[in-house]
Amino acid sequence: MSDKPRYWVVIPAAGIGKRVGADQPKQYITIHSKTILEHTIDCFIERADITGIVVAIAKDDPYWQTLAIHNHEKIITAPGGKERFQSVTNSLHALLDMADQNDWVMVHDAARPCLSQAAIDRLIKELAQHDVGGILAMPCRDTMKRADSNNDIVETVEREQLWHAQTPQMFRYHFLLSALNDVVEQSKLVTDEAMAIEQLGLQPKLIQGHHENLKITHKDDLQHAETYLV
Repeated sequence: MSDKPRYWVVIPAAGIGKRVGADQPKQYITIHSKTILEHTIDCFIERADITGIVVAIAKDDPYWQTLAIHNHEKIITAPGGKERFQSVTNSLHALLDMADQNDWVMVHDAARPCLSQAAIDRLIKELAQHDVGGILAMPCRDTMKRADSNNDIVETVEREQLWHAQTPQMFRYHFLLSALNDVVEQSKLVTDEAMAIEQLGLQPKLIQGHHENLKITHKDDLQHAETYLV
């Protein structure tokens, strides 16, 4: 066991991303001669403080092996799942013989290629002494509305303490593995790692993210990413 916790990265990259409307999964769309997934991995691959990167790949993925970066010494692959939490859980199991219980794991969306080094530094620095972990996020600036099934406004929601969750979401290895194993065993539904941690009764910390750290979901997002990835 290491006295000093190490940092690992998990990138779930088994999704299809139909809303972008491309003829391949969105993580393999090319921006400035590199796929989105390669740009995302580049956010971490040269950092001396990152021990390894687990990329969760779909079983029938024909693209991953064509990327020059796929056999980089820092990269480990894990089987992707139908849902995000399954891919992350599989990735954590791939680290069972490598990660110590108190090591940190950053889970980052494959389709967030514009993450800044300053944001990673901030996440690591502000959570260094935290027992559980936390996530990058941005405070809500717009007026928030709650709607019904007909998209009619039901109420205006107080935005003062609302945040937009981003990634990376960084937690101690043993807490994250325990939380996600619990999700799998009890067939719970979670939309991010922080939600799984919350269901253990723990409180992740919110760390200021940045606007450029967008998640590519629609075609318009590709244009924004092209601007940031220069």
